[in-house]
Amino acid sequence: MPTSPSADEHGAEKRGAAMLGAGDPATGENGADEGPPPRLLKRWGFDAARAPEALDGASGRRCWRVGASGGPFFLKEYAPAERKRVLFQHELTGALDAAGLPVLAPLPAKSGRTLVTASGHAYALYPWVAGRRRGGLELTFRQCEELGELLGRLHAEMERITPPVQQSLLVPTPRAADAAAAVDAMLEAVPEGGGTDFDALTARRLRERRALLAEFAGHQPPEIEVSTVGHLHGAFHAGHLRYAGAGNVTAVLGWDALTTGPVAGEVVRAAARLFACEDERGLDLDRVQAFVRGHRTAFPLDAGQIQSAVHREWWERLCDVAPLRHRYLGEEGAGERGAAGLVSWWSAQLERTLEVFAAPYTDAFAEVPDGSPAYG
Repeated sequence: MPTSPSADEHGAEKRGAAMLGAGDPATGENGADEGPPPRLLKRWGFDAARAPEALDGASGRRCWRVGASGGPFFLKEYAPAERKRVLFQHELTGALDAAGLPVLAPLPAKSGRTLVTASGHAYALYPWVAGRRRGGLELTFRQCEELGELLGRLHAEMERITPPVQQSLLVPTPRAADAAAAVDAMLEAVPEGGGTDFDALTARRLRERRALLAEFAGHQPPEIEVSTVGHLHGAFHAGHLRYAGAGNVTAVLGWDALTTGPVAGEVVRAAARLFACEDERGLDLDRVQAFVRGHRTAFPLDAGQIQSAVHREWWERLCDVAPLRHRYLGEEGAGERGAAGLVSWWSAQLERTLEVFAAPYTDAFAEVPDGSPAYG
C-alpha cells in the first residue's frame, strides 16, 4: 500500500498546482454578463429592490440572488432545450416539498408556470435557502443516521410518486486496461530527470495507480446485476445540504443532477463523498455504518445490493483517472468521484469496506441499542 504523502510532498503538490493553474475553483461566466431581463420578477408579482447579485452557477448555468419585495430569492436560468427535463424536475421537487421533505419547490409565476421564458431563455425562481453547510465528518453518529434516513425517505417518496423505472440488466463497467493505457499516456507527459519536485511526485502517483490497476485487474465487478432501481437525487453530498442551528437538514439542493439508476449505488456514493477523510484514514466507517443504517429504516435493500454497489464504486474510482489529470497535470474535468488519494486506501481495505457497508443488514448490527454512546 502506498505511504501517505509527507509535508514536503504536500508542498510540492501545492507549488505544482499553482504553477499549472489547478486547484482554483472554476468560476461562473456570469460575472461580466448582463443580468436577467429587468422586468422578469414582475412575472411572479415581485418588484426588484436592488440589482441581482450574480452567483457561480453549476454546469455553466447563470444564477442570481435577487432582492425583491417578497424577500430574497434564488433565480436560475436554463436553456430552452432543457424545458422537458426541468419541468419534470419541478413536478418531482414540488411533490417532495408537499410530502413534508426538506426540498425547495420552484415558485409558480402569476401564470401558474414554474418555468418562465423571457428573451430566449427560461427561468425558475426559488425561495432563498437559509442554513449553513456542514461536512459529513462534523456530524454526530446520530446525525449521520438521520441523514441516511432522510435519503431513504427521498428514495421512498420518489418511488411512490413516479412511474416505475425500467430495470436495466446491463451496467457498463470500465476496463482496467483502458485506465492503465491512460495512465501510461499521462506518464509520457511528465518530464523525466531534471524536472521539479512536483514532476517527481506526479510520476510517483501515476505509477502507484498503474500498479494498483495491474494488481486488481481481476477484481472487476460483473457486467450484469439485478438491483432495485429508481429515481435518484444524483448528487447527494455536503455541498447540496443545508442545516439549521440544531443540526437538522433544512434543505436538500442540487436537483439538477436528478437521474435514475440503482438505489444502492446512490447510498454508497453518498456515504463515500460525505465521510471521506482528507488523509490516509480513508473513510470514516463508523459514520458510514450509521448512515446506511438510517437509510435502511426508510428504504430497505439487502446486504448483497449494498456490497455490489461498494464493489462497483471502488472499481469505478480505481479506473477513473480524471482526478489524476486534474490534480497533477492541471487539466479540467476532475469528475464527481472525489480525491484520487482515497483509491489507495480503499484498495487496501476492499474486503473490510464490503463488510462494513453491509453490516447494518446483519442481525448483530440490528441489535445495537439506540442509547449507545456512539449515537450521542
